[in-house]
Amino acid sequence: MQLQQYSPQQEAQKELYDSQRGVLEEAVLYYRNHLLNNSEVLDYLHKKRGLTDTTIETFGLGYAPRGWENALKHFTDRGYSEQDLIDCGLLTLREGDDELGEMDNRKVYDRFRHRLMIPIRDERGRMAGFGARALEEDQVPKYLNSPQTALFDKGRLLYGLDRARKAIRSADQVVIVEGYLDVISPQQAGFENVVSPMGTALTENQMRLIKRFTRKIVMALDPDAAGQKAILRGLDAARQAMDREGELRFDARGLLRYEARLQADIRVASLPDGLDPDEVIARDPEEWAALIKAAKPIVTHVMETLAEGQDLDNPKTKSGIAAQVMPLIEDLPNPVERDSYRQQLARFLKVDERSLIGQQPQGPRVRRPKRRKDVESKQVEVQVIKTVSPSYQSETYCIGLLFRKPELLHRLDRQLQEAGLERILNEDFEYTDHQMLLDLIRASLEQDEQDHHQYIVDRIPETLQESAREMLNQTQQIDSLEERLIEDLQRSIIKLRRWGLNEVLNQLRFIFEEAQEQGDLRATAYQEQVLQHTKLLLDLDHAGSMLTQRKLE
Repeated sequence: MQLQQYSPQQEAQKELYDSQRGVLEEAVLYYRNHLLNNSEVLDYLHKKRGLTDTTIETFGLGYAPRGWENALKHFTDRGYSEQDLIDCGLLTLREGDDELGEMDNRKVYDRFRHRLMIPIRDERGRMAGFGARALEEDQVPKYLNSPQTALFDKGRLLYGLDRARKAIRSADQVVIVEGYLDVISPQQAGFENVVSPMGTALTENQMRLIKRFTRKIVMALDPDAAGQKAILRGLDAARQAMDREGELRFDARGLLRYEARLQADIRVASLPDGLDPDEVIARDPEEWAALIKAAKPIVTHVMETLAEGQDLDNPKTKSGIAAQVMPLIEDLPNPVERDSYRQQLARFLKVDERSLIGQQPQGPRVRRPKRRKDVESKQVEVQVIKTVSPSYQSETYCIGLLFRKPELLHRLDRQLQEAGLERILNEDFEYTDHQMLLDLIRASLEQDEQDHHQYIVDRIPETLQESAREMLNQTQQIDSLEERLIEDLQRSIIKLRRWGLNEVLNQLRFIFEEAQEQGDLRATAYQEQVLQHTKLLLDLDHAGSMLTQRKLE
């Protein structure tokens, strides 16, 4: 058994995180005790929200009492410092010299006061922070979350995912709602595959979390304008985060082009006007099930949403809708679906379908290959050739080697860190299957009951078994010298990181140039990001040179 070696800094950071999670777990109990002793808030949850005692206990709901220093006194009496509580997000540090009434001149005070407290956990069930809902109409803001801390990053968390992950995998579908109670009520009614981005726009990091469990997404957000904008932002995040499948395609003129298709099924459930998910379920749980089942494909929803209230006889309106909908259609992986939606859009806008085809983005053109005379004809049948991207090949090689020899991972991590680089991260791999296998490889090294390789084999999900077999076949003839394998892995990881950085850098340069041309004031900020990523790329090259030099020495 090889024990993972932490640097002193890593060990200190791990201890700090564990300590902060311990404080947050104590806070859950603290707020829960106050809830159980407050009949008014309990009545609100029972009668107005329809929550049972079991649900209240399951989700760890609590109550932050009125007053400025209840939590401050409670936790400092137990030996915690004010800084500990600030770092966990339980206290707020006073800024400026504004008068705060009964607070007098206190520098810190309770962040949460007279609010319903909702514990927020990461996907592994570990405490990260709190969401706090106002209990009075004039109380602002309506929702108050923990501040950004080492553990709480709202853009990287999904409320309810710790409890929903098993149901999401089982149903092969996730339903995204807006608020905390929109998650709790469906789960109480038996609809457990529901999560929330906690009232904010979906982020790319949240979509990457989702794709570990499913590629089928239903957005059940509020029907108002803000909800519709959130749906479109969520779609944009999905297009950035989800894997894409590449194809080389010969068109009717024999021109070769590359196309990328979004590997996700995104739908939108239309909620009745004025009702939130928890209100729909309170009225009739079967109505909720029917709404989710009847969710429209994202293309149809966007088409209808953009057209609402617009003059569809106006050519500019038609052009604007087509410009926004056509990229979504081109993202669809199935060519029959793409044709069907193009026809639907053409009928919807009352235009010739050929005008829509003319709007499709064209890939790079190459010289048409010569065809044999015996197959020449006036019509060329469209051919599709699946291609494997270089990054996919490198990822497969890395994961395949580590799958076959898990013990290499610790040595690889150590050598990367000695060169000033981070150890291997899930973010180094674009494809979800590879990320899941890396998690399994790490888990195998954290146990000593089984051979590491056998541990992985016994626990590979059925959906990944075919990929795993292919990886083992591809690495069957690998060099037996571990030093050479480590060198290969180092090169591959640096190559993957270079590809990722170059992709981001190219996008930033394009955004910067566009902002400069339009006189956008954000051009300077974009330029700074370009410089930062360029430095990261140079640092990566320097680290790669260090690793090469060590090998020569």
